[in-house]
Amino acid sequence: MASVQRPGAQSRNDWVDRAKMPHPQLLRDMALFVEVARRKSFSQAAAALGMPISSLSRRITMFESTVGLRLLDRTTRKLALTSYGEAYLAQVSRLVDEAQRTFDDMMAVAKGPSGFLKIAAPPDFWVLRHLSGVITEFSALHEHIHVHVDLKPAPVDLVGDNYDLAVAIEEPRETSLIVRKVAEVENGIFGSPAYLAERGAPMTPFDLEKHQVILPMQGTSATWTLRRGSESVAITVGGPLSCNSLSLARRFAVAGQGLTRANVINVDNDLSTARLERVLPDWNLPATPVYFVTTSRLLPAKARSFIDFATKRLAAVLANASGDVRRGGVRTAGRSVEPASLP
Repeated sequence: MASVQRPGAQSRNDWVDRAKMPHPQLLRDMALFVEVARRKSFSQAAAALGMPISSLSRRITMFESTVGLRLLDRTTRKLALTSYGEAYLAQVSRLVDEAQRTFDDMMAVAKGPSGFLKIAAPPDFWVLRHLSGVITEFSALHEHIHVHVDLKPAPVDLVGDNYDLAVAIEEPRETSLIVRKVAEVENGIFGSPAYLAERGAPMTPFDLEKHQVILPMQGTSATWTLRRGSESVAITVGGPLSCNSLSLARRFAVAGQGLTRANVINVDNDLSTARLERVLPDWNLPATPVYFVTTSRLLPAKARSFIDFATKRLAAVLANASGDVRRGGVRTAGRSVEPASLP
């Protein structure tokens, strides 16, 4: 005889099934915890999430009570993960990222990639001249993506400043970041005609040791490695001026303060107007790599679309620009000769 279930009553299996299903607020709190843990700041996480700090703090406290473990150590000066918090973050970060990516993919299928895309880039001339063109092309193809670009020197806090990606010319020290090499920029050594007329143009790499060299880095000296074919020479260079900006180093060189290394495409106008001349053109300095840096491999559709587009276009644009400089009759000072002491 079949059992009759009272109307409105639930079987034991129904309760078991419900117990297996995650509560919607639990999933929400997981995402909130990941945001706070990554930024190590309630205020920054609250700003990114668009919610009051007090509400976010209360949700995290309730979440810790539900889990039964303390995940965050809070003091008036800083926020830190406990050992349980670090372990939990490692487990749930990917789940939250995959959930966000799945949602973005569904939205992209419905209306194409969309949203606010925030990019950090170095304040170098090639960025202003060439990356700006790539971004313009991308923006014209994706009307539902608003692109915002911040020009700021490295290092960039991608999480703290809420960037989707950064364009970098130095590989970040943080091993947790995802780095994609997309292009290279050719480098050369340059000086003003006035400086070269007074001091003479270097004919060999070893002559650089006798010259004033403007270093685009902090320090009184640096070691440059120059290559020509299979030959390689390491030279110690230095001078009375240094700075943390390639653009400023270029200005010092134009003013006749010494020689400097620079991206070829950054000085093409200076070369065409004879404000600078290239020295030792047969010798190559290591090229400057260009990277796209993100915090995760699981990217929203807006960021993936930009990286896919810009990787192809930027590499081609920079290669063409460097080729144009070489083909444009670059002014060179003197002619490099082969020194007998080279191996």
